[in-house]
Amino acid sequence: MEEAKNAVNEGDAVKKKSFLKILISKWFIITVLILGVSGYATWWGTNWWKDFTAKRGGQIHKTQVAHKTDVAHDTHSVVMDATHGAQITHQSAAQKQDSHSTAQHETGPQNHTVQHTAINKTANENKAAGHAPATPADGHGATNAHAAPVRTGPRGVAFVDACIQPLDHELNHRFLGWRPNDIIRIADNIKNLQLGILEVTRRTAVALAENLSRTGSTDAYVPGLEYAMNAFMIKPTELLFPSAEGKYQEGLDEWRHYQNMLERREARFYRRVDNLVPLLKAYESILGSCDENLVKDPGNISSFKADDVFYYTKGVATAMGTILEAVALDFDDTLSVQGTEVLHHAVEALHHASHMDPWIVLEGSPDGILANHRANIAAPISHTRFYLDVLSRSLTGNL
Repeated sequence: MEEAKNAVNEGDAVKKKSFLKILISKWFIITVLILGVSGYATWWGTNWWKDFTAKRGGQIHKTQVAHKTDVAHDTHSVVMDATHGAQITHQSAAQKQDSHSTAQHETGPQNHTVQHTAINKTANENKAAGHAPATPADGHGATNAHAAPVRTGPRGVAFVDACIQPLDHELNHRFLGWRPNDIIRIADNIKNLQLGILEVTRRTAVALAENLSRTGSTDAYVPGLEYAMNAFMIKPTELLFPSAEGKYQEGLDEWRHYQNMLERREARFYRRVDNLVPLLKAYESILGSCDENLVKDPGNISSFKADDVFYYTKGVATAMGTILEAVALDFDDTLSVQGTEVLHHAVEALHHASHMDPWIVLEGSPDGILANHRANIAAPISHTRFYLDVLSRSLTGNL
């Protein structure tokens, strides 16, 4: 009897344990599903909100431009109506004064017609001169939707603004912000992309402080640019005392201060060939390193290392393409027509590299079915390096 009872008790214990295992596994699966759905909903909501705010900002901008154009047109019409009324009043007074002279009375209407025609002609000319360029200048016209950007401020302002944009986006507008110094590291692809952007920012900071803001080696540094150059050299993994993102933000603030000084004509921005070529050479050096990492041992490294190289290169292409667009804008008087065309080819290649966005970075064999994304992005990087080398040689006369 006791043995039977013990067997029954053991059977009950086994059933309880199996039931607990099933219950725990079910709760684990449910928890994973809930976390997955919540994460997807958060990601979708964040992207939706960014798209909504971007569209709303564009609509508000268009409304403001249209309102300004309408106000300018109404003001122009009132001025022309007032001018036209003054001309008619003056003509009527002249006709009254000369009403006893038949010859002058007959020429009065002719003069009024001539003056009215002249006023209309002047109005049309003013309208063509004052209102016609508004659409292309603001970039909202249908015919000039893809027109090249136009420099509106002093030279150097667009360049500094382009230098600020890539890193500022990663610090202040990227979801979860700066990733390389996170304690819990997730999504290392974004981390490597940010490291690529930082490398371009560092090389640009050196060129801006040492060459573009000085006439030569005997000229003094701009203190703010020198501080920014040193701030960007902080290790990207520093978490506290100081934090990497804090020092990088200080560097961007110093760049904005220099930008304001350029707008107030309190600082200089030099655009000679010897000022520009060191920047192009620095960019060639970065691209050479990326190219080497992209083409060595194709198909023989793990995908976990391949995606690191891929996204680092994509970050380099993103930041460099933005800055070189501003170079074409602010250095248009330094570059020849042929030099501008070569630079345009380099920018197009960088845009092609920066817009590559595979779901999964694969390290397929060069002659296999699967893609090798390192080799795919290596082609536009190599083209960019070639075009920058051609541009540097043409500027220095070493072709």
